[in-house]
Amino acid sequence: MKNVLTLFWAFLLAAFTLQAQQYDVLDQVRSDSRKARGMEGPHRLEQMGPLTKAPKGYKPFYITHYGRHGSRYAWNSDTYKIIHKVLAAADEKGVLTPYGQAFREKYEAFYMEPWINAGDLVPLGFEQHQTIGEFVYASFPEVFKKDRQVFAVSSTAQRCIVSMGAFNLGLKSGNPQLRITLKSTHDGMCIIAPPSAPRQLRKHFEGEKAEVDWESAPDFIQRVAPLGSLLDKLFTSQDFLEDFNFEGGKLEFVSELYELYCGYHNYEPQPLFDDLLTEDERVAAWEANNYSSFRYDITSRYSVIPLLQDILAKAESAPLDPSRAADLRFGHDYILEALVTLLNVNGMGTIPGSPEEVKYWFRNFDIPMAATLLFVFYQNRKGDILFKVLLNEQEATLPALTPVSGPYYRWSDFQAFANAIIAAHPEVPAK
Repeated sequence: MKNVLTLFWAFLLAAFTLQAQQYDVLDQVRSDSRKARGMEGPHRLEQMGPLTKAPKGYKPFYITHYGRHGSRYAWNSDTYKIIHKVLAAADEKGVLTPYGQAFREKYEAFYMEPWINAGDLVPLGFEQHQTIGEFVYASFPEVFKKDRQVFAVSSTAQRCIVSMGAFNLGLKSGNPQLRITLKSTHDGMCIIAPPSAPRQLRKHFEGEKAEVDWESAPDFIQRVAPLGSLLDKLFTSQDFLEDFNFEGGKLEFVSELYELYCGYHNYEPQPLFDDLLTEDERVAAWEANNYSSFRYDITSRYSVIPLLQDILAKAESAPLDPSRAADLRFGHDYILEALVTLLNVNGMGTIPGSPEEVKYWFRNFDIPMAATLLFVFYQNRKGDILFKVLLNEQEATLPALTPVSGPYYRWSDFQAFANAIIAAHPEVPAK
């Protein structure tokens, strides 16, 4: 009987792993333009839940969380500035195609507001986090009963601070008695965004920035998503681009165009630039962008060890403090992606055998605007603690651990797993 059970659990673990490895990912991107926008696309609020009932006798008592800010304008004003300058120069030199001329006219009427407000949260971003807060309260009302305390910390970026406020308004709408503390300080960045902490407080860890032995992201992009067809669509000649002294040359310009294409639907309902890429170009561009995201996050995942340590410390103290309902953190995509790869959530931290296989494991459209990673803790009368992980309000898997039941894992197993990561990558002096 014991052997049968062992085989059964091994089968389930294999099933979870295969589920994470999505061989149809390019078909998903082809059929769903929002997925083609990768991490710049807005969160799908219509896909929250459903949730699996907890094992008998276990009730939720605490939540810890990391959330990316909601929808925003492009994070860097250079996106709008570079496109504006290049198109203006091309028009002056008479090298715009008819499509390029029409594109420029639409762009000139569009770009000033997002350029001025680059990096700021947009109304959709506020709505996303308020809705997520309402979902969390409605899904786990036992956690937020009476006047329990919620501690929320955000990055110092405006988009994160406002996202934090919106999420907690969502919680508060379910229970006005909640005691909520909001905080955003520069030394708090040591937890919320460790690589961006003040330099004198920044920590470094063994193995941080270790490279995988693959081709560079620019080389992969050039091979998988060549630039020529897009530039030919806009310009009758590309020679004038050599006159521009921005760091990445043609690749930089195309990257900013892709940033615009992927992100502008966060704040603009009209399909102004959707025809910029063909379906095949869109799929190829997503794969190239996804590889670039993976290369960055898989090589920087150990930089978020302070965040993991904070999650551990606060969760370990939560059972001793009946008033503590939740610890919420509001930050950025590059931190959440690094955390997800560090913990191998849904297999996204798997290092495959080749660059072409990255897309079957890691999918940056799983970290959209307002992406969230929730740890929900349950306890029975004996004091045994289980937890589950929700990525974007959907139950996720942790392939390194064996589930107790469905998506539920033993907290002690996670503690051992996380502490082993920390022990294997100790802090080292800054170089």
